[in-house]
Amino acid sequence: MAGEPQADCLFCKIVAGEVPATVVRESETTVAFRDINPQAPTHVLVIPKAHYPDAASLAAAEPTVVADILREAAEVAAEDKVDTSGFRVVFNTGSGAGQTVFHAHLHVLGGRGFNWPPG
Repeated sequence: MAGEPQADCLFCKIVAGEVPATVVRESETTVAFRDINPQAPTHVLVIPKAHYPDAASLAAAEPTVVADILREAAEVAAEDKVDTSGFRVVFNTGSGAGQTVFHAHLHVLGGRGFNWPPG
């Protein structure tokens, strides 16, 4: 069921403290932790504590949590001092877009230049 922890979800296990992660921020509704395969000097994932398979389902069910995730992304960028040089936020939704863990999550990327269009 959406919103409920999933036993087979890596990110639900991180939220529960069952799998270690380098947590950099935590709020009532979110957890932010360093990506284990960073694509930039700053690469942090911000996830909702509640399980939703992707950003679209999260936005439909809990739009205020999407706002919380974006607010936490800005805090991560400020703490890593990439907010002044620029940073990118990315939600991959679906396997065709590169989503590999089906628990909604936002990538905060910074500390290097980025091209447009991405990918």
